[in-house]
Amino acid sequence: MAEFVKPKVVVSKCLEFQECRYDGEIIRDQTVHNLMPYVQFIPVCPEVEIGLGVPRDVIRIIDNSGSDQLYQPAKKLDLTKQMNEFSEQFLAEVGEIDGFILKNRSPSCGINDVKVYGGAEKSPVVRSSSGLFGSKVQQRFAQLAIEDEGRLKNFTIREHFFTKLFTIASFRKLKKEGLLADLVEFHARNKYLFMAYQPTILKKLGNIVGNHEKKTLQEIFECYEKELYKLLSKLPKYTSNISVSQHLFGFFSKDLSVKEKDFFISMIDKYKKKKVPLSSVASLLKSWALRFDNEYLLKQTYFEPYPERLIEISDSGKGRDYR
Repeated sequence: MAEFVKPKVVVSKCLEFQECRYDGEIIRDQTVHNLMPYVQFIPVCPEVEIGLGVPRDVIRIIDNSGSDQLYQPAKKLDLTKQMNEFSEQFLAEVGEIDGFILKNRSPSCGINDVKVYGGAEKSPVVRSSSGLFGSKVQQRFAQLAIEDEGRLKNFTIREHFFTKLFTIASFRKLKKEGLLADLVEFHARNKYLFMAYQPTILKKLGNIVGNHEKKTLQEIFECYEKELYKLLSKLPKYTSNISVSQHLFGFFSKDLSVKEKDFFISMIDKYKKKKVPLSSVASLLKSWALRFDNEYLLKQTYFEPYPERLIEISDSGKGRDYR
C-alpha cells in the first residue's frame, strides 16, 4: 500500500467540527468526515472569530457601488473591515498549507456562489461573488487545492481535488528536503498521472528535471513547482484519461484474453459516458500490473494518486447514505 504525506487543510469549522453555523447547528459532511484519518485539518469559523455569536443574526453581502460589503441587517452593522482584517491576518499566519474545504454559499467562506444583494434592506439578488474570507483565500493561495463542500459531492471534482491535494502535499515535503534525486523519482512516479493532466507541461517538467540549463537546485525546485501548479490547475480532460488508460493497456494487451480485452473496452466506454469514475478503470489496469508483476507501472501514482480508502468512497456516487 502506498504511503502518503498528510496534507494540511483549512476547513470551515461548521463542517463536522463544531456547532457554529449561524443557526447554531453543525453540518455533517461525508468528504470532510472521511478525510479525517488522512489530513491534518485546521478548522476556522471567520464569523465567530470576528465576534459574532452562536447562534447569530444573518449576515449577507450587499453591493456597495460595485464592491462587496459584509452587512448584518438586524443590527445594521458593516462587518467588512473586521472580516477583511481577520482574513488577512489568519492567512498570513497559517503557515504551510496544501488546501481548503470551505462552506459553500457562505458570505464569509463561499468561493464563487454567494448571493450579493442590491442593498441593505429587502433588496433583490443582483449577482454572485465570493465570501470575503473565501475571496482572500483565492487571492493568496490560488495555486492550491481549494473547493467547497457542495462541489465535492461530484465524484469527478472530488477525484481531482484529492489528486491535487495529495500531490501538492507530497511535493511540499520533497521541496523541504531539497534532494534532486528525490525530485527525479517524484517526476518518474507521476509520469502517467501528469500525462493525463497536460502532456505539454509534463514535457516541460521533464526538461526542468533534466537541468540542461544548469540551474541551481533551488531554481530547479522553483521552476518545477511553478509548472506543477499550472499542470494541476484544471481537471484533466476525459479524453486524456482515456488516452493514458489505453497506453497503459498496451503493456498487457498481448497477454490478455479476448474477454478481458472486451471488458476493458466496455469500461472505457462506461467511463466516457460518466457511468463509472476514472478510479474504476485505473483499478482494473492496476490489477493487471499486479498480475504480470510490472514493477515500473506499480510505482505509478496514476493508479493511486490518493489513499485507497478515499477511492472507494469516491466510487460510491451521490446516492450512498452518509455513515
